[in-house]
Amino acid sequence: QVQLVESGGGSVQAGGSLRLSCKASGYTSSGTCMGWFRQAPGKEREGVAAIYTGGTNTYYADSVEGRFTISHDNAKNTVDLQMDSLKPEDTAMYYCAAVADDNYYEGLHEDEYTYWGQGTQVTVSS
Repeated sequence: QVQLVESGGGSVQAGGSLRLSCKASGYTSSGTCMGWFRQAPGKEREGVAAIYTGGTNTYYADSVEGRFTISHDNAKNTVDLQMDSLKPEDTAMYYCAAVADDNYYEGLHEDEYTYWGQGTQVTVSS
């Protein structure tokens, strides 16, 4: 059973930084696509960033390109999201997600993701 546990959310002023971490367990594959998604109140969930843990491919939403960086540490089974130059519009619940072992998809289409964490709140004040 794959489990994803997020940590690192919190409150910060605009222009500040936060680092989110996702700890994965139960995977049998040596490489899969994992991503971060977010959902603000009253809005649909959107993909933020994704990474293929068996290589170096990364994917970003236009709204965070150049400000957010996704990375993985296979020794620790973690995927981190470094968020810099945060804006009030980045305020949302952030979710870690992963595709199934037999799915070779890479990208930010949430329908391709099978496993989801419980989420961690990020609040950016102006």
